[in-house]
Amino acid sequence: MSRDIRSNRYATNLENRRVDLFEDPAEASTEENVLLASALTKQQLIDHGNQMMDETDQAIDRAQKVVQETINVGTETAATLKEQTEQMSRIVNELDTIDFSIKKASKLVKELGRQVATDRCIMSMLFMIVLGVIAIIIVKMVNPNNKDIRDIPGLAPPVPNRRLLWHHN
Repeated sequence: MSRDIRSNRYATNLENRRVDLFEDPAEASTEENVLLASALTKQQLIDHGNQMMDETDQAIDRAQKVVQETINVGTETAATLKEQTEQMSRIVNELDTIDFSIKKASKLVKELGRQVATDRCIMSMLFMIVLGVIAIIIVKMVNPNNKDIRDIPGLAPPVPNRRLLWHHN
């Protein structure tokens, strides 16, 4: 029994004073660790070493899981970024197409505006000519003997002394 009590006391003391990988080695002196280790049995040292290796293995497993999760998140982020880049490329292409269509439509509107303006000018000129012809016809009908107004070709009666330049054989 005294052996069990003594080994428990040394194990507790060793646990309290052991140097972890994460602790500063200056915290416990090397001489104390050597004295504590020499007081334990070989089996206790092996068990304690196995326990420390198990804890280290668990820490490595946790670190590997974190690394794997980080890789998965990075992969998902890269895939999302690729999709968004492709979407942005499609949007830019659509905007270029829309811009081209707007420029083409603008040119067509300007051309149609010019054609409409030209058509209006032609229509107004034709309207003025028609009004002039109607005015001349009305004046000739109202006052047919007015000599100041020249005869409209085609409305004057044929001249009786007109000769044809046609020769009979």
